[in-house]
Amino acid sequence: MEFELNEEQRMIRQAAREFVEKEVKPRAREVDETGQFPWETIRKMGPMGFLGINVPEEYGGAGGDEISLAILLEELGRGCGSTGLITEDHICLASEAIAEFGTEEQKQKYLVPMARGEVLGALSLTEPGAGSDLVGGVRTTARRDGNEWVLNGSKMWTTNAGVAGVIVILARTDPAGGSHSLSLFIVPKDTPGMHVDPPEKKMGLHGCWSHAVSLDEVRIPLDNLLGEEGRGIHEALHVLDGGRIGIGALSIGLAQGALEAAISYAKERQTFGKPLVGHQAIQFKLADMATKVYLARLGVYHAAWLKDSGKPYTMEAGMSKLFASEMAEWVAYQAIQIHGGYGYSREYPVERIYRDARLMTIGEGTSEIQRLVIARRLIRES
Repeated sequence: MEFELNEEQRMIRQAAREFVEKEVKPRAREVDETGQFPWETIRKMGPMGFLGINVPEEYGGAGGDEISLAILLEELGRGCGSTGLITEDHICLASEAIAEFGTEEQKQKYLVPMARGEVLGALSLTEPGAGSDLVGGVRTTARRDGNEWVLNGSKMWTTNAGVAGVIVILARTDPAGGSHSLSLFIVPKDTPGMHVDPPEKKMGLHGCWSHAVSLDEVRIPLDNLLGEEGRGIHEALHVLDGGRIGIGALSIGLAQGALEAAISYAKERQTFGKPLVGHQAIQFKLADMATKVYLARLGVYHAAWLKDSGKPYTMEAGMSKLFASEMAEWVAYQAIQIHGGYGYSREYPVERIYRDARLMTIGEGTSEIQRLVIARRLIRES
C-alpha cells in the first residue's frame, strides 16, 4: 500500500526503518538469548516521538494517526518482536486507556510523560482465573475507604509491569457482578502493597517482560479512577479493539522479517546445482508468503483508517488481528522449512521469529475470541 501513504506516513516509515536497521535489528538476537529488557533501544525511541506517535501534541505526543502507528509497529516487529511488543503494549493499551478515558488532570500527570518516553505504561486485565472471561472471572477488588480506593487481588501476564511507571488495573467495584461491576484504575509504580513478580519464563519474546502482579491493600486516591465507575469492562474492550490493530501490525512485521530472511537464504543456498530460489517449489512458497503478508497489511491499514475516521472498527480490528497473527505463524513456519535444518538453529533469525509470532494468536484476544467477536457482529448486523 505504499502508493496510498501520505508524505508524513512515508517519512515515519523511513525514520522507523532506519532506526530499526541501526538500533533494533542488530540487538534482536542478544535480547532474545539474554532475556534482558532492551532499555538502551527504548530510551532512544522517546526523543524520536515513537513512544507517543499517535498521542496529540498537547499531551507530549507526535500527533500521528493510527496508520502511522501501524507502520511503526510493523517496522519494529520486522527487527525484533520483543521491542515491538513492549512498544505496542505501552502505546496501544496503557497510553490509549488514559488518552481515551482520562481526565485532563490525569492526562497531564500520566499521559504526557508516557508520550515523551519518560515513563512506560502497562495494562493489567488478566488474572489466574480470568483470561477471555473478564466479566465473570475477575476477582481483584476495589473498595472505597474515605477518600481512597483500596485494591486487593492478583493479576497475570502484565506486560511491562516490571519496568512501568504506571499500571492501569481492572478491578471489581461491585460484588454483585455483571457487566457494570468492573472499573479501571491508575496505579503508579511503587505504590505500597503492589508487588511485581520476576518475569515469566516464556517460549518467545524473551526481552519483553510479562509479570504476575499482587495487590495487598493498595491505596490510591479516588481521583485515580479511570473513566466511569462500573464501565471498566466496556472501556477495556474498547482499548483492546485498538490493541488488536497494533498486534496485527506487529504480526505483519514479524512475517515480513521471516519472508526477507527466507528470500536472502534461498538466494545463497545451493542445492542440486543451482540456488535454492531457482526451484519452483521454493518460488511457490515465497509467492504464497508474500501474498499473505500483502493482504494482511491491507486489512490492518483499513482497520486503522476506520479508527482514524471515527467509524466502527471492532469487527475489522478482530478480522485483521485474526488473519495477520495466524498468517505470521504460517509464514514463519514456511521460512523455517525453506531454511531446512538451519531454520531450527538459533544461528538464523527465523527460529526466533517463529517463537515470537506464536504469542500473537493468543495475546489481546485469542484467535477463538476473535472469531466470536466477528461472528457475533456479523449476526447482529444481518
